[in-house]
Amino acid sequence: MMSEQASNPIYDQVDAIYRAESRRVFATLIRLLGDFDLAEEAVQTAFAAALEQWPREGMPENPRTWLVSTGRFKAIDVLRRQARFDGSVTDEMLERRGGVDHAAWDQPEVEDDRLRLIFTCCHPALAPDAQVALTLREVCDLTTEEIARAFLTHAPTIAQRIVRAKTKIRDEHIPYEVPERSELPSRLDVVLRVIYLVFNEGYSASSGASLTRHDLSAEAIRLGRLFVDLLPEPEAQGLLALMLLHESRRAARVSASGEMVLLDDQDRSLWNREQIAEGIALVRKALSSRRFGPYTLQAAIAALHAEAPNAAATDWVEIVALYNLLLRVDPNPVVELNRAVAVAERDGPAAGLQLVEEILAKGELENYHLAHSARAELCRRLGQNEKARGSYEKALSLSQQEPERHFLKKRLQELPRK
Repeated sequence: MMSEQASNPIYDQVDAIYRAESRRVFATLIRLLGDFDLAEEAVQTAFAAALEQWPREGMPENPRTWLVSTGRFKAIDVLRRQARFDGSVTDEMLERRGGVDHAAWDQPEVEDDRLRLIFTCCHPALAPDAQVALTLREVCDLTTEEIARAFLTHAPTIAQRIVRAKTKIRDEHIPYEVPERSELPSRLDVVLRVIYLVFNEGYSASSGASLTRHDLSAEAIRLGRLFVDLLPEPEAQGLLALMLLHESRRAARVSASGEMVLLDDQDRSLWNREQIAEGIALVRKALSSRRFGPYTLQAAIAALHAEAPNAAATDWVEIVALYNLLLRVDPNPVVELNRAVAVAERDGPAAGLQLVEEILAKGELENYHLAHSARAELCRRLGQNEKARGSYEKALSLSQQEPERHFLKKRLQELPRK
């Protein structure tokens, strides 16, 4: 069976469709079936059926619609069997889940099913951390371990949040819909936070053999565009700008051999100028509103990097000034760390190292590998090789990403010994 699968290109196509479409199929099945767990089972059943039928019958003209239809009908069959033994499964429920206009299953609307799913997961009745965790799990198919690393917390904690959130959605009948326009502003912050966490996992994967996960960053940008179309608020525009400006550097962030390339060493001719131009235009539009927030300020910092023709021409004075403003708007230790790195570029490594060590002394970033990596780099630049070694080793012990680990090991090997 395995050799048959290996020789049949349909299996590779099914795998590619699963990676590209499974969350969209899942989101639509939630709308049709009205239940997270039933929809998840239906997705798995549909793809299992595809693996069985498509090699014999060929690929359907519209694989996503076929998967939605197959998953839905098989879920209805399961419910009908349950109805024989479970009085809670009523004829009305079966009719509601079975009587759907097939033509509406694949319509490319602004209020698409994944956007509906995000708003359901981000409903204000749920705790903020649960909103984000549930969305990353259900919309983007991240594992609990990946989400835990994004939160700098433990996987069992994330799993509990997700279970509690799904239970609350079911028990309180939280609707699967995009809110009325009057409700959208109050729901903005957490949705943007979710989209940005998805992007961050794609832009710099928390673990694994690859530095990036293009599927996630591309999905976050798609969702960002949908959200800007739905609600063109300055911070939504600022977040989209920030993602585009970061994404513009993707091709230069990894060498031909798969090694990580730092910003200063990147070949800027590889940067995507169309994304940079779009991002800068969005930054200016958001800033002109005077109602901007942390995403717009981060995008303004990214724009300064993008506009510099080379690393030496970077306007670090303006970048530090923007970080000062960002700290007032969104005070947190990661922003402090980024500001310290910018100060090191403006005032020298000694000034930056003092700030980084003060941040680490507070303990909040003790398990954040980038804090120790930043300390190591500054110690290395100052010739404090043993301190650098200790920090590189600490960063290496915390990093789960292979290209990053390779970079840290290389830095360690390059340090002169006594």
